[in-house]
Amino acid sequence: MKNSKLKAALMATVVCAVASPALADFKNRTFRVSNGIAADHPVANGMDAMQVCLDDRTGGKMTMTGFWGGALGGDLQATQALRSGVQEAVVTSSSPLVGIEPALGVFDLPFLFRSNEEAYAVMDGEFGDFINEKLENVGLVNLAYWENGFRNVSNSKRPITQWEDFEGLKMRVMQNNIFLDTFSNFDANATPMSFGEVFSALETKAIDAQENPYVTIDTSKFYEVQSYISETKHSYTPFLFLFSKPIFDTYSPEEQAALRECAAVGRDVEREVIQELNQTSLAKMQEAGLEFNVVTPEELERMLEKSQPVYDEHKDNIGADVVDMVQNTLTEIRSN
Repeated sequence: MKNSKLKAALMATVVCAVASPALADFKNRTFRVSNGIAADHPVANGMDAMQVCLDDRTGGKMTMTGFWGGALGGDLQATQALRSGVQEAVVTSSSPLVGIEPALGVFDLPFLFRSNEEAYAVMDGEFGDFINEKLENVGLVNLAYWENGFRNVSNSKRPITQWEDFEGLKMRVMQNNIFLDTFSNFDANATPMSFGEVFSALETKAIDAQENPYVTIDTSKFYEVQSYISETKHSYTPFLFLFSKPIFDTYSPEEQAALRECAAVGRDVEREVIQELNQTSLAKMQEAGLEFNVVTPEELERMLEKSQPVYDEHKDNIGADVVDMVQNTLTEIRSN
């Protein structure tokens, strides 16, 4: 993954960086970044780019140390440590944090985004700032929205071409009420299950199906015990690069600005690498024999229409203003 494009992006970071303020504005700081994913995930590429940027901006005075695979605890545990001011940073998916900030549940709503570009326009714009304000109110500073990506479905029974194809599938979902309701609404037998149990359950046919980004399906080797993979793009989930607000507030304005600017540099590299790797993973799984199909735009629209009860059920808990704002933003984006 540390390819020529990444190197070019790192060079661009150095060349395009604004003139750094006097280094006296920066103290020597080493901060921990917790991750639930493995060190070979594209988040690592993003962190490499972010560190190069920080080296340039601060004269090497701000240094990140990554802790991978939940070494500092699960994402929720790590996030609570940020709120308490006992840990500096975590890169986490939005989904585990809805109990802390219910508005994050908006990213779990089915078929919300049509493309990566739509998701970026929403997250990097006014709506993302709106969510960031809510996070600051609960002790978290979101430096930038990184990418986990679109989730797609694999199964051992049949291609998914329309919502009716979910009927009767025994399907693993995250322990998340919106995901549970989404697939139950399609008449699947939706089963919450911890991630570590999924491969064995697929292998023994205790379940038929699961849903994840292509990179995760590949690296977890789920494709070895599945026959079909369908591009449903039923959910786009971001990673958030969260920093402890109690700690962030002790940093100088220059240090805070450097963190925000460099997290955005890392975001752009991580997004590019993960998109490339998703395509590599998909090609690998097809070569391994999985039958692949893309759900047509017309059928995706039918799935969205079928999913309206899920929106109605969860709108108040997420916040009606939040759901209305993101939908209005998307309408505006699509009209331009």
